[in-house]
Order: sequence, then C-alpha cells, then structure tokens
Amino acid sequence: MIWTRQSAEARWAILLLAALGIFSSCSHPQAEALHADDTTPVVAVAKVTRTDLASNVVLTAEFEPFQEVDVMAKVSGYIRKINVDIGDHVHEGQLLATLEVPEMQDDLNRGQASIDEASAELATARDELQRAEASRQMTQLSYSRILDVSKREPGLVPQQEVDEANSRDLVAQAQVSSARSHVAACQQRIRVSESERARLKTLFQYATIDAPFAGVITKRYANVGSLIQAGTASQTQAMPVVRLSQNGLLRLALPVPESDVPLVRLGAQVDVKVSALHRTFPGRVARFADRVDQATRTMKTEVDVPNPAFELVPGMYAEVDLVTEQHKSVLSIPVEAIDGSGDATRVFSVRKSGVIQIVPVRTGIETAHRIELLSGDLQEGDQVLVGSRAGLKNGNKVEPKVIELAGN
Repeated sequence: MIWTRQSAEARWAILLLAALGIFSSCSHPQAEALHADDTTPVVAVAKVTRTDLASNVVLTAEFEPFQEVDVMAKVSGYIRKINVDIGDHVHEGQLLATLEVPEMQDDLNRGQASIDEASAELATARDELQRAEASRQMTQLSYSRILDVSKREPGLVPQQEVDEANSRDLVAQAQVSSARSHVAACQQRIRVSESERARLKTLFQYATIDAPFAGVITKRYANVGSLIQAGTASQTQAMPVVRLSQNGLLRLALPVPESDVPLVRLGAQVDVKVSALHRTFPGRVARFADRVDQATRTMKTEVDVPNPAFELVPGMYAEVDLVTEQHKSVLSIPVEAIDGSGDATRVFSVRKSGVIQIVPVRTGIETAHRIELLSGDLQEGDQVLVGSRAGLKNGNKVEPKVIELAGN
C-alpha cells in the first residue's frame, strides 16, 4: 500500500484523538473527586455537654454599717471625761464618756432623807397602834362584864351605864382602825420614797455613757467641758457625744428587679466584688422587704458581708453576683449555636455522616457562654454548628471541625 502525505496526516490525527480519549476516560473520576472535595464546606462545631448552669443578676450597692447610732446622753450635764476618739474600736459596755451632774447627788440625798423620815413616822404609827389596841382591849373587857351582869341581874346595872360602856368600846375600836390606817399610809410613803430614790439612782447611772454594741467611733461631737442636753425627745436639739458604727459586719442593700423577685432565697451565698480592693468577698442574702417598691419596681434585698479584719469600709462600692436560679448537670450548648432567625428557636446539628439536620429546641437558663437545652433531638456528645450558617440548609453535607469557645 502506498501512503500519501494527506493520508499520513489523517492517520496522526486519528491516533491523537484516540490518545486524548483514553486520557480523558482515565482522569475523569479523579477530577470528579477533586471537584467534590472543593465544594464540601468546613464548618466550626461544638459538642453538646452536661454542665452546671446558673442564672444571675449583677447589682451594685454601697456598703453600710450593720448598725450605726449617735450615742446620746439621757441626762443633762457637763462632760468631765471622754475616753474615745475617731477610729477607736470599742467593745460592748465600754465606758465612752463621764458626765458631771452635781445636783443629781443632792436629789439622791433628798430621796434618802424622805425614806428616813417616812421610816420614823412609821415607827410612831406602830406605837400608836399598840396603844389603841391596848385601850380597846380594856374597853371591850369592861363592856363585856357590865353586859354580863346586866343579863344575869336585870335592873342591877342601869341601862345608861351599859350603853356608855358600849360606846367607849366602839370608840376604842375606831381608834385601832385609824392607827392601822396610819401605819399602812406610812408604809406606802416609804415605798414611794424608795421608788423615787431608785429612779434617781437609775438616772445617776446615765452620767456614765457606755457603748451599746461593739464597733468603731466614726465621729466625735463633744469635748471635755461641753454641755450635753438630755436627749429624751425626738424634737430636741441635743448634741450627741459620739457616733458608733458596727463595721465587723456590713450590709449591702440591693434593688432586685421585679422579674427576679420570686427567685430570691434567704441564706443564698453570693460573691461580692470590691473593685477598690481587687478582691471578692463572701456574702449571704440575710433579709428582703418582701414587697416591690411602686416607684422603682424593685425589692430591697440585704446581703450581710462579714468584715472581721475591717478591710471593708462603709461607703465602698461593690458588685454582687446574685444567683437567682441554678440547675445541676443539664444538657447545654454554646449560645453561638442558637439560631433565632426563624419562627422558632433552632440548632444546626451536624450528624456523624456530616449531614446538617436543623433541630427545633426549647431553651432554659442562659449564661454568658452557654444555654440550657430543655427539649430537642440532641444528646450529649452531638455536634452543633457554631460558625456561620449562611447558605446552609437541612441535608447539606459539611466537614465539621471541633473548636473550643470561651467558657466551655
């Protein structure tokens, strides 16, 4: 056979097409695989875990003394001596100041004199009673004898003499009653005088001013020689001696919002953060008003904070993490996994096959980083999408990559 140039070119063209066909048939499956890998998106996921969750509200308040009082004087007088100054720590019953009240001693002496006078009068009244009783015994005996003779021998004793004896007996009886009344009056007078002396002695004790409780002197109003008026009425302008604060235990008055009022529990432990000291102190919910204020729609709740080392000072600001609800070992997911774009709350779950399944859920307690799952087709260890959900739909295939989020 004779090959022409034209037939040779056609032959090479056929061979080239056959070679290209063979190469194309061999490389097509690999190309498809590469193409599939390029279109499978990598998504960030986190696992469903069991954790302890608690909802809390952060409230700011100012430390107040557990007790604070302006110590007043019960009686008027001049300060003879004052034993404390600002910043002094005192114990209950400690002597703070002494007043000088000279006229009160005179009143005590006069009261004692009244008792002595009433006692002497009582002795005299008792002597009179003895004389009256003796006289009455004689008149009663005389009357009894005359009456007996008159009955045994009628007409022997005139009736007038019998009546006079009876009259003398009645007079003697009245004198005895009068003497007894005088004795009782003297005894009552002694009791009144003793009561007045006891009152004066009690008032005299107020000349020494003691600490009503253990605390710190935060203000001093008076000095030696100052005239102190008796602080016996609320409208008086009497000057206090000192101001005493109980700082070993402090209060924090918190305005709890109305929505959290039903969740406040007595005795609940709280963390008290003091920014000025860069420290956290333990506190306890000690009392609450059990009533919502109409103006602020909050309930006053007090937290007691022990301060044995006096590191905290009244007037400092503090933040209180008030735990309102706490659940133990509940299913939870990161808050980033919640999708609220639809009508219902849902989560994009990535199954083991790498396929996305959109799961409607019902949530509970939410913290800064995690949220409780109350219902939904999710179990511990399942993976949920925490990255971007743009363009993803139910049934899409993805490549999950587990990441660690803050608070997990």
